[in-house]
Amino acid sequence: MKGSMRKLPSLAREKWLNEPRLQKVLGVLNTGGQTRIAGGAVRNALMKRPISDVDLATTLSPTDVVQLARGAGFGVHPTGLEHGTVTVVNRAAAFEVTTLRRDVETDGRHAVVLFTKSFEEDAARRDFTINALYCDARGKLYDFTNGYADIRRKRIRFVGVAAQRIEEDYLRILRFFRFHAAYGKGRPDAKGLAACKKLRKGLTQISAERLRQELLKLLVAQGAVAALQVMAKAGVLGQIIPYTDEWRVMKRLPSDDILRLMALAKEPENLKEKLRLSNAEADRIKAAISAPQITLSLREKERRALLYHLGPQAWRDSVSLSWARSRASLADAKWKKLLRLADRWAKPVLPLTGKDLLSVGFQAGPDMGAALQKAEDYWIVSDFTSTREDLMRLVKHE
Repeated sequence: MKGSMRKLPSLAREKWLNEPRLQKVLGVLNTGGQTRIAGGAVRNALMKRPISDVDLATTLSPTDVVQLARGAGFGVHPTGLEHGTVTVVNRAAAFEVTTLRRDVETDGRHAVVLFTKSFEEDAARRDFTINALYCDARGKLYDFTNGYADIRRKRIRFVGVAAQRIEEDYLRILRFFRFHAAYGKGRPDAKGLAACKKLRKGLTQISAERLRQELLKLLVAQGAVAALQVMAKAGVLGQIIPYTDEWRVMKRLPSDDILRLMALAKEPENLKEKLRLSNAEADRIKAAISAPQITLSLREKERRALLYHLGPQAWRDSVSLSWARSRASLADAKWKKLLRLADRWAKPVLPLTGKDLLSVGFQAGPDMGAALQKAEDYWIVSDFTSTREDLMRLVKHE
């Protein structure tokens, strides 16, 4: 594979690269082989994006990485030895160090790999060219796939033959659209798009957990809605979930993965099973979709009552969805005020308790529960102004 090894910029002056803990790890590992920063950190540095994790690729075997790291006093965690990955920790800074690999067998979900000492072979097994760049400790770039040219063009392109990369792991179909939404510009790469469309049924082989992870990341990307529309047209989105075509609504929603997922899904009540959502995520969706349509015509008293029943998160979600579905401007002051109500209002506490009812002769059981419910309903209708004494008189006259 020939790459663009000419006219590459240097990252020598990057603050993150010159961070002492990273340089110390690189220095130790480079005593026994070649170790370079790989993938996302290099890509983001070139695209002027924030850098979170710094991953390293090395010619060293995992055993040699462990030996050198421990000898230098670093923390060592064999987090993925079967894949050649060791996590090295230097003064609370953690770096995943992975031995260079090449694929020898794939089945669309998993790969059997062999270790190699060739960075070019390692680059050849990566998904996209923008993720296949390397940088050494001095900031010199290594580009075997013309990834830097694609970074400059904001183009997401598979390494090598698109269909071959996808057949190695069908999740790459979803990743293609996610990376395009986050890093791309304009229409997706034609060859990549055609391959994704042709092989889209392979997504049925991917676990719900992996689909969930990629889809939620896609939903908060800058170009999420445009990417989803292309996915829908190509028949890819329908392989993941039944979806609506509320594209206008989604464009108007905040960049919130679960909120956008509610608007996207045709059957949001089935998402927990479909995508293996967490209990908290599923509960949030259930609360929002069961809430009534919220409008500006609600009186102040009605707003407080509804907020009390829904809770702050479901209120914000319901207001956001109702606002997005309305014809109002996203700068509308009245809708902003409605949304902020949950931030300014502390949930009141019913001044009557079961202990109070026991003191006036109620027995624990259904009758006492019904009395408490009636008292709470009355208290809410009073705009939370009824006192304990008011409510005691109410239930005693039952």
